[in-house]
Amino acid sequence: METVKGQNSSEYCDPAGARELQQKRLQITTFNEIGKALTSSLDLKEVLRIVMDKISELLQPKNWSLLLLDDERNELKFEIVIGPGSEKIKDLRLKLGEGVAGWVARERQPLLVADVSKDPRFSKKADEVSSFKTQSIICVPLITRGKCLGVIELINKVEEGSFVEDDLLVLTTLSDYTAIAIENAILFNRVQELTITDDLTKLYNSRFLHSRLEYEVERAQRFKNPISMIFLDLDFFKEVNDSFGHLCGSRLLKEVAQLIIGIIRNVDMACRYGGDEFIILMPETRKENAVIAAEKIRAAIKDATFLKDDGINVRLTGSFGVACFPEDAFDKDSLIQMADNAMYRVKTTTKDGVAKA
Repeated sequence: METVKGQNSSEYCDPAGARELQQKRLQITTFNEIGKALTSSLDLKEVLRIVMDKISELLQPKNWSLLLLDDERNELKFEIVIGPGSEKIKDLRLKLGEGVAGWVARERQPLLVADVSKDPRFSKKADEVSSFKTQSIICVPLITRGKCLGVIELINKVEEGSFVEDDLLVLTTLSDYTAIAIENAILFNRVQELTITDDLTKLYNSRFLHSRLEYEVERAQRFKNPISMIFLDLDFFKEVNDSFGHLCGSRLLKEVAQLIIGIIRNVDMACRYGGDEFIILMPETRKENAVIAAEKIRAAIKDATFLKDDGINVRLTGSFGVACFPEDAFDKDSLIQMADNAMYRVKTTTKDGVAKA
């Protein structure tokens, strides 16, 4: 038989073989591209985006998701969900061992389920929420250094039919690349966070405060906007340490920090300034509005019961000072000083109050 010039005769005579060869070439090219892309980025969102694009291109599932393991709650949370009904399930969480994804995370074993109706490990939770009909699944764990970071789960092929063992092998290979890249990105993010956050409370630290405040003051000068600051010192905190120990005192500070975060706006920045002192930086905020915010926090602290899990049930109050740039201060250091002075007036007189600079 005459062959087309430059074309392999086996490919010409066997279209199925030619397609298989083309698929293998695509796999090799994709693996190479993923390896280069994932090792070139330390941004977790970028890493996950690369994974999303390449898996969709290579395996073409109708739906797929990447779930990361929340170690504290022992649950899987959806970081990426792609496909019909994805918006409805992105807030779902799966217990370790729950459903196919939970089983794979717990057992740390890849799994191919050609027909979910015949597998007792399948959970209908996501289908019921999204009105999607799952038929077949391949799911692989993301494992590095003996630790499971999460799973990748693909649901239903775009083409008719179920996933096959070759699909599982490809996805398992992709997961090895992905797990290493995710771990590197997570470790990098933690190092970055340590430079600007307080280890105990997870609020910003004083290093971040001084750096950010300098930027915000320059920005306020340029756009003629005010910046307000709340300076908070807890009343009688030393007595908590003396009575119940420093570990309880540390847990109390963490609870106060969470209370503050729950009240302030997303644009505000809460910092642990030192010991039991906190500063809240409020861009584009007038003094009177900062005073209202300070009063809310003061009332919330006074009404709260801390260390309930320890069976101690501590009640606290706080002394607050509020200052504003440029109304009360001419630079970042004087803004801190004016807010501190206002707080100190409350601290040395009535306590449990808010004073303006």
